[in-house]
Amino acid sequence: MEPLNVVLTMRPAALAERLFDDAAHRRLAAVAQVWPEVLEELTTPDAAKALEHCDVLVTGWGAGFLTDAVMAAAARLRAVVHTGGSAAGLLGPAARERRMTLTDARAANGRPVAELTLALILLAGKQTLPSARLYAERRAFIDREGAFPQAGNHGRRVGIVGASCIGRQTIELLRPFDLAVSVFDPYLSDDDARDLGVRKVELDELMATCTVISVHAPDVPETLRMIDARRLALLPDGATLINTARGALVDTDALVAELTTGRIDAVLDVTEPEPLPADHPLWSLPNVLLTPHIAGSMGNELSRLGDNAVAEIERLARW
Repeated sequence: MEPLNVVLTMRPAALAERLFDDAAHRRLAAVAQVWPEVLEELTTPDAAKALEHCDVLVTGWGAGFLTDAVMAAAARLRAVVHTGGSAAGLLGPAARERRMTLTDARAANGRPVAELTLALILLAGKQTLPSARLYAERRAFIDREGAFPQAGNHGRRVGIVGASCIGRQTIELLRPFDLAVSVFDPYLSDDDARDLGVRKVELDELMATCTVISVHAPDVPETLRMIDARRLALLPDGATLINTARGALVDTDALVAELTTGRIDAVLDVTEPEPLPADHPLWSLPNVLLTPHIAGSMGNELSRLGDNAVAEIERLARW
């Protein structure tokens, strides 16, 4: 069996070094002939030469758009293996019409998001942010039971907004803990909810009955600012809103107004806009933790995405 001809395209090209370690390169070499250069552009003469015999195109962040001209140059292309969440946005008309395999790393990339969310949920349940604020303010002994009588994760009700790939991974990671999990997702069936071990509720009920809420819904027109002023007002006092999905799902102005009262906390890995203007009030509110979109794969987690791509190419080689 002849090895597959594989071409990598992403920007910057150096990203490939983070995705594919030595072990991944050895696995690739066993089943594929890899073009020696990582393409940052797909429309150059050098790219056309690489694409001429390409069987599998491995794409990453910053990958070039698969225009009709690119697809004409890649006449042998039978698979696109994407190392990010979704490659659908890279495909032009000819790419969508061609019979070929398209894979992505949404499950692999979702794992670190779910892991971070698990940590944030448990920290929120222990009321870590408000206790740290109070400790820094007083710089003296804190009567924990007097100051935080509701802290802890024993039987705490956690709300998951969206039974997406990441939402489901988060639910699985929450399983060993003594938590009661409610989920809002209009497409979640009763059978799926039962299999996941969660209570299916409407969004208003979730907001009113959960003290930790984690957002995992997709960014589509139907979800735009779905967590608005009315729903934020439903949150119990002391609740924490966690958003590692997309900033557009939460009404930013309404969130600022609710946070300014000091009634709730928020942990935001995403915002609208992103990043926020330097003078935005979310930077300075004491009950807000802002992180710079770190939930997805970064650092040593990138190699998981590379391993996922190699596994897909190994499967293609067996066909």
